[in-house]
Amino acid sequence: MLIRVGDVRRRECLLILDWIEQAVARVQAGEVEPYAQIVEAYQKPIHRYCSRLLGSRSEAEDAVQDVLVKAYLNIAAYRPVASFSSWLYKIAYHHCLDLIRRRSRQQRVLKLFQPAPPTESPEQKVDRNIFSEPLAKALSRLNTEERNLLVLRIFEEQSFPEIAGIMDKNMEAVKKKYRRTLMKLAKMISAYKGGSEWNDKEALSKKM
Repeated sequence: MLIRVGDVRRRECLLILDWIEQAVARVQAGEVEPYAQIVEAYQKPIHRYCSRLLGSRSEAEDAVQDVLVKAYLNIAAYRPVASFSSWLYKIAYHHCLDLIRRRSRQQRVLKLFQPAPPTESPEQKVDRNIFSEPLAKALSRLNTEERNLLVLRIFEEQSFPEIAGIMDKNMEAVKKKYRRTLMKLAKMISAYKGGSEWNDKEALSKKM
């Protein structure tokens, strides 16, 4: 009997999801210890997601902690209609959205008191170097919703139904928005490269 690698991976994913749901149910029943296992499972993926969405690893460090605390405090409200992963990413999305809005307001206020641009800190230089590739530059030019859509689909490999749930959108509308955003991203990356064709465009189109 031939066993396909894809089938094995799907079974492994289902087992992990089942284990997560069991851990969530135990936390909802009043146990604390299982949440440490949930944190261990999701800390890195949520940090990666926040890092891409915020464009800063240092901000993401604080954001992921806040998201996991919010999830714990509100876990009683979780219902397994959607996956726990989608529920957690939704919390992360709205938290990052609040941070981006707050950052925008702070920058507008600071401009009133800082006629000259502030000196870049060593930490900011590290972040800028990490996110200086053409893809990161193009992502930073997208609005928050467009950037979130691409990060969830391309980097986090979320399905369109999951993304629709996270963003509170219709799935078909999400698909159309994704295709338009992907073309917009490809054009910007091509411009950053001086008009040369973007080599990864075909690979990303497979996510459509």
